[in-house]
Amino acid sequence: MKLELLLLGVLGVQPATGYELKKFFDEHGRFMRSNTQMSQVYRALGRMTEQGWVRFEVSPRPGPQDAKTYLVTPEGMTVFLDWLTGPYQPPTKFTDPEFQARLMFAGFMNEEQLLRLVDVELTARREQVARFRNRDRRFTSSSGFTFNLELARSVAERLHGWGAEDIDRHIVRLEQLRTELIEGKLCPPAEESVPQDIS
Repeated sequence: MKLELLLLGVLGVQPATGYELKKFFDEHGRFMRSNTQMSQVYRALGRMTEQGWVRFEVSPRPGPQDAKTYLVTPEGMTVFLDWLTGPYQPPTKFTDPEFQARLMFAGFMNEEQLLRLVDVELTARREQVARFRNRDRRFTSSSGFTFNLELARSVAERLHGWGAEDIDRHIVRLEQLRTELIEGKLCPPAEESVPQDIS
């Protein structure tokens, strides 16, 4: 998942400076992408500006440099929405951040689009459990190097158990989200919705 897509989504919610974007990925959005560096943010913003996906307004500030506030262009929003509402291919690991990143931008989707996204993820995870939960997990050691096979098997079984518990919880949460969405229990009335400040 490209940093540019996440930046478009964040800027689609609220214009921001490069510093504010970096702060977002350090705090509120830290689980959307690992270890986002300031230089990566500015390089991405430069490419996005060249492509016409974002533009900036300069605000005079004390010191050597003025601040640039970045805003998404209509073309940039089209690129972002094409990704957000386009085909979603669930990765092998349900813990990969793309699904949660898409959920973070649910405000750009209608309920039908969000339900379709949840259904794709839910179907993929149910199929994954059905296919791999009871797979043959035995392995042997024949390299000749010292290897504690019993210890390795014991740890591997614990890892399998933890993973099974985690994906089962993920499926339950998806089912709950789906039910709440279908029953109209997910959204508060419009007057209760509060815009989120990313700074």
